[in-house]
Amino acid sequence: MPFSPTAFGPDAEPLIHDVSGSKWVPFLEHECSFNPDIFDQVMMNLVRNPNLNTPWLFRADILYDSRSEAVEVEATVEPSGDGHGTHHDESHTAAVPRVAEFRDFEMERTLVRRMMPRNTRRDAPLDQTCIFLRHRSPDQPQKTRSLIVYLPHESSIEHMPFYHPKVRGVAHLHEWDADTNQGRISVHYWLFEDSPVSERLERTALMLLSVLHKHGHGRLAGYTKRVQHDVIVNQVRVQDRYLALKLKYAKDLVDTWAETTDPEKHVFEDLGIAAFLIELWSDMYGANKDKYSRFPGFVDIGCGNGLLVHILLHEGYSGWGFDARARKSWAAYGKTLSPDQPEPLQRLVLLPTLASPAIPSSTSGDDGAGMDPTLFHDGNFPKGTFIISNHADELTPWTPILATLSESPFIMIPCCSHDLGGAKFRAPPPRDKSKSKSAYSSLVDWVARIAEDCGWKVETEMLRIPSTRNCALLGRTRTTPAASVDVQHVVEKYGGTHNYFENAIRLTETETGH
Repeated sequence: MPFSPTAFGPDAEPLIHDVSGSKWVPFLEHECSFNPDIFDQVMMNLVRNPNLNTPWLFRADILYDSRSEAVEVEATVEPSGDGHGTHHDESHTAAVPRVAEFRDFEMERTLVRRMMPRNTRRDAPLDQTCIFLRHRSPDQPQKTRSLIVYLPHESSIEHMPFYHPKVRGVAHLHEWDADTNQGRISVHYWLFEDSPVSERLERTALMLLSVLHKHGHGRLAGYTKRVQHDVIVNQVRVQDRYLALKLKYAKDLVDTWAETTDPEKHVFEDLGIAAFLIELWSDMYGANKDKYSRFPGFVDIGCGNGLLVHILLHEGYSGWGFDARARKSWAAYGKTLSPDQPEPLQRLVLLPTLASPAIPSSTSGDDGAGMDPTLFHDGNFPKGTFIISNHADELTPWTPILATLSESPFIMIPCCSHDLGGAKFRAPPPRDKSKSKSAYSSLVDWVARIAEDCGWKVETEMLRIPSTRNCALLGRTRTTPAASVDVQHVVEKYGGTHNYFENAIRLTETETGH
């Protein structure tokens, strides 16, 4: 059903009646073909995920649910006086719901949510009561009216955050006739006194109705969410960590960007990856004051501009990164934090022993470009070192292999498709026939196969980062002991290492955006 809403006239009579006498003004309506059950499901999803209605929000934390005996809320992040994010426990904060009664409607469920903004320097979190109500007429049992009311816990229009419309309340009404299997949806506002109806309020009503229309008919057509986020690490923890990192680093990193690439994309992407890794490592190595002493260190292979290494080092995690070609950013990001630490960013060409019997003693000629043999790394790392492969391109399929040889956990975020010889190629279609046959889906499945054949239990997380290449594959536990894996056989099974050395040398002269 195409979206073509109808506006109520300025003199339209209210369709819902607050027993307190407050006037709810109808704004827009539209026909619908989804029933009250679907309406409830969609609205509950929107209550829990307000980011579907506005990109200015991260999520909603449910503080109170009338159908639950207790609701636990994890730590949230708000800006402290120094501008940095600070954690505080809100689990015992009283979440008292606002009360509203509507003529002919019975309340079925009440929730209080805390809406968490992406930018706490501009807007604070806002608590909001969400009330689910229903009206069934005994005289017309085939007709049902369902009402969802949002009441912000803010009574001043001046203090209403940017991401919320400047109104005292918002309502969605669903009217359904079971005889015809047709209904109508509409959006209503409880306006502040003497507050004119602005163009922005009209645009917001249009957006709210369009999202409800889209999700309702999508669910009616059998749509199911294909991408599952927050499988490995809790959403709240990652987003709160990201917000703290963004407040701490983002402005300075963007302002001092040395590359020709888009600073905001790379800065916010690497801050998101860093947030995920920090929370992941908290689970793996502990979150108390001794966590840094138990952390085994990390290595970022194909580290590109070195920003991720820079962030993790400043957050207290020991590690380093290397790439075949130095970047302009290394002048700032490659500084050691203490005299006894090695250089955190190094120009090295990865030359695994499986790709070459030995590191060349000299590299003169067309394929070597006169490189110093000390600029090669064989890919063997201290046992347990956490291997990061973030859009490492040619090194991506080598990641689980190196992790097996070093008996180290890893994360790889695939980007561009290359074989084990370093040449561009198109991976075979995914094993799961229901998945997309795109080049990216094929690559992700192909490198997952390599990891599985290396004896890894592969975990998948779709990262919340500003990139379409956001699939992270993790290897933390093994299905087969590393010593029992014939790694040479795995390499041969997946095409071998033909021309690896020549392709690796070319990387030292190739301009890349990473």
